[in-house]
Amino acid sequence: MASVDAQDVQAQSAPPGLPDYVLDADAAPDYCKTRKMWDETKKSNHTAGSLPDLVVKNWEVEASHKTDLADWRTIDKAKYVFSVNGGPDQTGEHMLKVGTYNALLEPSEFYCPRHSTFDDSHKTFKHMMPAFAWEVLEVYSGPPQVAFRWRHWEVMKEDYVGSNKKGDKVTIKAHGRPIDIEGVAVAVAVVNDKLQLQKVEVFYDPMAMFRQMVGADEDMD
Repeated sequence: MASVDAQDVQAQSAPPGLPDYVLDADAAPDYCKTRKMWDETKKSNHTAGSLPDLVVKNWEVEASHKTDLADWRTIDKAKYVFSVNGGPDQTGEHMLKVGTYNALLEPSEFYCPRHSTFDDSHKTFKHMMPAFAWEVLEVYSGPPQVAFRWRHWEVMKEDYVGSNKKGDKVTIKAHGRPIDIEGVAVAVAVVNDKLQLQKVEVFYDPMAMFRQMVGADEDMD
C-alpha cells in the first residue's frame, strides 16, 4: 500500500488553531536527550504541519512520562482506550498503573509484565536504552481514523537485566548496536479544536526487540 503524500495529507488535515501539545514538540515533558537522538537518526522528514508530522506527536511522550492521567492533554479522557495486537482494550488508568512497557509486552523467556512493576520496567529499559526515540514513518489515512506506520529505536548501550515469565532473572550483555522496531497503528481522533485521541490500536511483533538484543535477527540474515 502506498503512503499518503505529505503535501496531500497536509491539505486534508486538522482543524486550524490546534493546541500547543499537537503543534509544539516541546509542549510535552522534558524529552531533550531523546529528541536530540531522534533528530540525528530519524528516517522520516515530514513537511511541518502535515498530518505525518502532527499525528500522535506528543501522545507517546505523555504516555511514557506523565504519571497522572489528569495531566494528559492529547486524549479524550472519558473515551480513551488502548489495545495491542487485537487484544482487549486498556484504559489510560491501567496503562499508568502497569507502565507503557508492561502494556505493550507479553510474557516470554526474556521478560514478563507480571514480574515487573511500572518503576521496574522503566528502570530496566531506560537503563539499557536511555533515549528510546519514536517516529511516524508513513500515514495511510487522515482523521478521524488515522492509520500509520511507526518506528521505535535506540542503541543497546547498557546490559539488559529483567525477569522472565518464570520469575527468573535474565541478563543480556550490551552489544552497542541499534535496536530498531517497526509496527503499525490505528488512532481514532476527535476532529475538533483539540484533536484528542479516543482510541489507539497498536500492531507489532513484541519479540522483535528481544531477538535484536540477543542477535537472533542478525543470525537469520
